[in-house]
Amino acid sequence: MADLPMADRHETVLPEPPPEAATALSDALANASVAARKSAVSDVVAAHPTFIAGWAELAALGHDPIERYAYARVGYHRGLDALRGAGWGGSGLVRWSQPANRAFLTCLVRLRGAADEIGEDDEVARITAFLRDLDPDWDDTNPPV
Repeated sequence: MADLPMADRHETVLPEPPPEAATALSDALANASVAARKSAVSDVVAAHPTFIAGWAELAALGHDPIERYAYARVGYHRGLDALRGAGWGGSGLVRWSQPANRAFLTCLVRLRGAADEIGEDDEVARITAFLRDLDPDWDDTNPPV
C-alpha cells in the first residue's frame, strides 16, 4: 500500500487503554529494581492481557533476546488485534504522532531489536519496511523508542 497517495491511505488510531491499566503500569515501573519492575509489570499484564503497553514494557525488561522477542511478539499480535478492532484492514497508516499508537509501534521496534540480536535478518528487514509503511515519517536514524 505504500505506493498509494497519502490522501488515499486510511489512518487508524488505537483506542486509549483502560485508565486503571495505565495507572497500574506506571506504578509497576516505579519499582527500584529491574526484577521488582518486571514482576510488577507481569502482574499488570496478567490482569490486563490485551494491554499493549504492558507487553512493550516486558519486552524491554526481558533478561535475554529470546524473552524480549517473545514479549514483543505477543504485544505486536495484541496490537494487530486492536488495530483490526479499530477498523484497520491490514494496510494504512498507524502513526507515532498519535499517542495511543505508540505502545504498538514500540512493540514493533523492540521486536525488531530482539530479532536483530538473534540474527533474524529477514524479520528485521520486514519490520523496518512495515514501520515505514505504517508511518512514512518514521526515522530509523532517530527512532522514538
